[in-house]
Amino acid sequence: MDTEQLQRAIEAILFAAGERIEIPRLCAALEADEDEVRSAADALADLYAFERRGIRILKLENGYQMVSSGEMADYVTKALETRKPPKLSASQLETLTIIAYYQPATKAMVEQIRGVDSAYSVAALLNKKLIEEAGRLNVPGRPIQYKTTPDFLRTFGLSSLEELPPIEKITFGEPVEVSETAADAAEEA
Repeated sequence: MDTEQLQRAIEAILFAAGERIEIPRLCAALEADEDEVRSAADALADLYAFERRGIRILKLENGYQMVSSGEMADYVTKALETRKPPKLSASQLETLTIIAYYQPATKAMVEQIRGVDSAYSVAALLNKKLIEEAGRLNVPGRPIQYKTTPDFLRTFGLSSLEELPPIEKITFGEPVEVSETAADAAEEA
């Protein structure tokens, strides 16, 4: 295998792997000796660095890895930060679900559905820019209403709220039916 073909093969392997590949593994895959692989990989790394490409090949211990250039870190971060969903606790996920389906929703509505205080979850979702204020409800106390943001849609890979799976919504103000077994259990307690 000539040097150019060896470099193309190394480039393809490192790109596809996304992690460090040991030199012996490259040698086995390419059916080449260690000196040839090292020489081709080092020359390829030098070429990327010389041309100031958006990717680099790093030599890490006894292997090589393809990485993005440090100079491009801001662009990579901007482009990929919405790909990784922010870590959400169960309470934050419940709160976000309620706001997504019932928006605009007040904190009191969220708490009524969840049955627990949701102030921390609402604040965390605001900080993560998954929800935002959507005005105030025109009732005494004028509570803040919340709605989801475009970041919510991007984070969960949705183009619109219509893509949310259907759920059976709770209707406020209507009596809740209790089955006879649940009523009997409540009376016995």
